Amino acid sequence: MRQPFNSIYSHGFVRVAVCIPFVKVADPVYNTGQTIGLAREASERKAALALFPELGISAYSNEDLFQQDALLDATVASLENLARESRDLNPVLLVGAPLRFEGKLFNCAVVIYRGKVLGLIPKTFLPNYREFYEKRQFTSGRNAVSREVEFLGQTVPFGNDIIFNATTLPNFTIHAEICEDVWTPIPPSTYAALAGATVLTNLSASNITIGKAQYRRDLCSSQSGRCVAAYLYSAAGPGESTTDLAWDGHALIYENNEMLAEAERFPNAEQVILADVDLERLAQDRMRLSSFNDAVGVHLEGVRNIRRVNFDFEIPGGEIPLERAVERFPYVPHNTRERDERCYEAYNIQVHSLMKRLQSTGINRLVIGVSGGLDSTQALIVAAKTMDRLGLPRTNVLAYTMPGFATSNTTLTNAHALMRAMGVSAEEIDIRPSCLQMLRDMGHPFARGEPVYDITFENVQAGERTSHLFRLANYHNGLVMGTGDLSEQALGWATYGVGDQMSHYNVNTSVPKTLIQYLIRWVIGTKQFDETANAILQSILDTEISPELIPADENDKDKPSQSTEAKIGPYELQDFNLYYITRYGFRPSKVAFLSLHAWHDKNKGLWPEGLPEERRHEYDRATIKKWLEVFVFRFFKISQFKRSAMPNGPKVGSGGSLSPRGDWRAPSDSEATVWLEELKENVPG
Repeated sequence: MRQPFNSIYSHGFVRVAVCIPFVKVADPVYNTGQTIGLAREASERKAALALFPELGISAYSNEDLFQQDALLDATVASLENLARESRDLNPVLLVGAPLRFEGKLFNCAVVIYRGKVLGLIPKTFLPNYREFYEKRQFTSGRNAVSREVEFLGQTVPFGNDIIFNATTLPNFTIHAEICEDVWTPIPPSTYAALAGATVLTNLSASNITIGKAQYRRDLCSSQSGRCVAAYLYSAAGPGESTTDLAWDGHALIYENNEMLAEAERFPNAEQVILADVDLERLAQDRMRLSSFNDAVGVHLEGVRNIRRVNFDFEIPGGEIPLERAVERFPYVPHNTRERDERCYEAYNIQVHSLMKRLQSTGINRLVIGVSGGLDSTQALIVAAKTMDRLGLPRTNVLAYTMPGFATSNTTLTNAHALMRAMGVSAEEIDIRPSCLQMLRDMGHPFARGEPVYDITFENVQAGERTSHLFRLANYHNGLVMGTGDLSEQALGWATYGVGDQMSHYNVNTSVPKTLIQYLIRWVIGTKQFDETANAILQSILDTEISPELIPADENDKDKPSQSTEAKIGPYELQDFNLYYITRYGFRPSKVAFLSLHAWHDKNKGLWPEGLPEERRHEYDRATIKKWLEVFVFRFFKISQFKRSAMPNGPKVGSGGSLSPRGDWRAPSDSEATVWLEELKENVPG
């Protein structure tokens, strides 16, 4: 049955839970009752998996009581009750229990789904140092002879070489390891991930000592990142024996090095933490990472030995909204410290790249067109800082503002003020005479006084500006700096060839519009320049984004007459679309789902600090779909030929660049049909 649009299970997510029950030592009946209660809570919240602590059915801290038949018998009986109670529950349950097979006692993860035991995974690495004496009671799973055992009337897969694959939910493949297993140089979950497991789980007891919690976070984060997987971790909580040890009930959920959820430590109540794991994101990253798949080849024999247990997972029905933070600005973190660090890195990447290009060419002058808009402002700041780092005067930056038929008073004033504030060589060249001559030569109606503002009229102006810059560079032995950004490249919003698409070197080539805005805000906030310059930069931030190629009414020349975003969509939405389509290859319907979650209510979620209240927007599904359709058509159908001829420029962010020599290689004559049809069919409205 097809799931509704507003369900995480329609878009490659899976909801997972980590549960920390209160336990009583050596009381399986009580512990199983607590386990069932938390499993029901996870089920009600539509989780597909619920993880519990190591040996949680019996409690972990039984020591030599583990060798008592009464306790072991009661554990098996309690597991039978748990399996019976699980028949009507949504999630796969992973619980810990001491179990006897082959005359040995194993510390096991028991995998239960809807009344059936899918498998038993014995712990591989038994700690026997400091406060741990597990080898006194247990045998390592390495020493198990059987690959299947009889348990609760079933023949059940047994061993530390098993993964569990949900045939009805793509990419939902589970592996379980136990506590110490992840503290080893090569955890069992590494081989499981190479064999296809995407959700790695760790049933842990893990007594707490000072500083240990951070080490757990580091372990789980690192393992999830190396394995390109989700990693779920549970630690024993209240109720375990404190004869010699203490317990904090730590629970963690990571996805590819990113923490999604963490439990309160030392809680006063039982806990269930949940997170929605993006299985498709993990699958996409694994598919792209050649080194991940090379590792499969290196360990091919071990990976081939991993057994796959298939099961039919019943996907929870109905609308299940996403319970996960989605950044409105994926290129701009809301966290101030992280954002400041990224801005610092972005500027230094741009400056150092431009320094290298100047040094390698032996050229010490830069030629740049300054419009009074965001992109040329960012490039001019980089040019000025580059001259500072090279020990050259800023007057070696030859900056030209070139007003045309539609240049507003605001942008022209800002351009002159900015050039003065930066201390660069500043000149104005009026391109209208040369544009008029070209329009006359081609017989364009505008040259005869007719108000015809077609694409030719616009591109004559864009081309004249670029032509002037290249000839000025010839004349002054300079290098033409490009100013166009990543967002414009994605949408094809540039004049090809003799136009703003071309330059000698473009420092903005992989910087999206939304990040440029925050880079300039960062310059203001960190006082890189004086108060006069900061005031000009703020005015530029406050000005409507416009190509300024179509004239305004005679009575309204103060502000730009054109709105770029009215034509191609809000950059904040289009940057969102760009990120998820190029970075992860998501289908349009999933991008729309994520966008709606991020943008539907401006009063929910976090905003980057410093964004004015009036610029905090919200969008409904129809608006998101409209502009996503524009993005898909322009990106896949009509603009790749421009990207295929891009000038050089540095990759700045992990979101990628669109350089044909870097992150994006695509044919210039492809169709957009499959993306447009997918959007039409799977996004309502």
